[in-house]
Amino acid sequence: MKKLFALILALALALSVMGGALAEGNVLRYGTETEPAGFDPHTISSHASLRVMGQVYNQLVDVNEALEVVPELATSWEISPDNLTYTFHLVDNAYFHSGRKMTAEDVKYSFERILNPDLGALGNSSSYAGDIDTIEVVDELTVKMTLKKVNVTFLSNLSSSYCSVVDKDVVEANEGSLLRADGGTGPYTLGEWVADNHVTVNASNNYFNEAEKATFDAIEFYVMTDASSRLNALRTGAVDLIVADTAMLDLVNEGDPIQTISYQTRDYVGLFMNCKRAPFDNEKVRQAVNYALDREEIIEFAYNGQATVSGFIPASMGHWAVDVSEKDYYTQNIEKAKALLTEAGYPNGFETVITVGLEDGIRDMGIVVQQQLAEIGITAEVQNEENAQYIDDWKAHNFDIMICHNGAGSDPNRGVAFFFSSTGSANIQDYSNARVDELCVLGTATTDTALREEYYKEAINIILDECAAATVACPMAYFLASPALQGYAPNASNTSNFAGVTLTK
Repeated sequence: MKKLFALILALALALSVMGGALAEGNVLRYGTETEPAGFDPHTISSHASLRVMGQVYNQLVDVNEALEVVPELATSWEISPDNLTYTFHLVDNAYFHSGRKMTAEDVKYSFERILNPDLGALGNSSSYAGDIDTIEVVDELTVKMTLKKVNVTFLSNLSSSYCSVVDKDVVEANEGSLLRADGGTGPYTLGEWVADNHVTVNASNNYFNEAEKATFDAIEFYVMTDASSRLNALRTGAVDLIVADTAMLDLVNEGDPIQTISYQTRDYVGLFMNCKRAPFDNEKVRQAVNYALDREEIIEFAYNGQATVSGFIPASMGHWAVDVSEKDYYTQNIEKAKALLTEAGYPNGFETVITVGLEDGIRDMGIVVQQQLAEIGITAEVQNEENAQYIDDWKAHNFDIMICHNGAGSDPNRGVAFFFSSTGSANIQDYSNARVDELCVLGTATTDTALREEYYKEAINIILDECAAATVACPMAYFLASPALQGYAPNASNTSNFAGVTLTK
């Protein structure tokens, strides 16, 4: 009954699009799977929000598909010989959507906001901006940042949305919140947000980067949680582009005028177990959960077989990855799992809750994981949450088991330190290991790639062996689009770049 209601609702949304109630002209209509959680780039991490914020905000630098750092709001930079001081030279024609020119003072304000512990910013960690000690405005277009310690990943860290430059005046006018406000300099301005329906961004008339300027008058992001309804909306021309999943690929008929766009992610999905809650504070219980999982079955059910078994540093990260096929607990062993539960004091298993939400793959994983855990005596209730509640519980570490879809980033420091160091902003499972913390520090303190690889691989093996999480798979990412959409080429570094993309209608 719930699925039927969702289908009817999504179809109604599709019909409202076809009715032309919104923007007209050169508009990209984008069907997405989830409701955004707000648009503050310093505090919001949901995929639905990031898609919108990617149009509205800029950072000092960007990272391209080859993982090279390239200019954005900073045209160039110098790094001191001791690798502690970074001097950034800014573009002289970037304007906030309020109309005010962006200067070095705005960069200083933005990073001071990120570093303010009262905000709870995701960028306030060594994986992003957390190692900044002082910020100095040299002149209107020059800002100098000095670090507390050497962090060789600092420059690439600044490419994250969590390190966006924001408009101080807009933040203060909205009592410190950007959840529904536009404090950006990006190619699009934030327009209408109708909850559970759509978000519109409109082309900025004053964007500083001619090569990256908006090619659409507007982009309309439609919330269509039901996958079949998204596909039907694409078939009928109600939308031009949709977020897809592997199950949807089988629904595309040979004669459908639909193009498939895909790329290999640097993401992973897995179970995060709360290390501060019994029984998951017991390592043997976490190990038992790992042994209980048939990861290939999960991939087949949740991703239609279109994913690879993976740790939290996927093989797509190249030489940084550890081969998890060599780990015994990545092969299902029910008897071993039951024995570990008995050793941990739970011979008859226990009851728990699996929190899911945000996207179809996560929800589908919850179903099959529930069945697999039942084989070792763990009775799990699957708690399917709306976006806002899921994110609130993520931030509050309020769960027994939470299934998450995370990005490993462009450097192993994010994949390791951000999610598993004691001070990591995304260490939602409250895992702690002193040696891992030490290795994370060592890994950011040297430019020797071979030595960094040694440090991070030691940390990765510790985290895997202590089962701080039960990582499952690295998925492909898919989009389906009208043949009229030309030039859209998402990659693991950027899925939100619509510069040069056109609709030939």
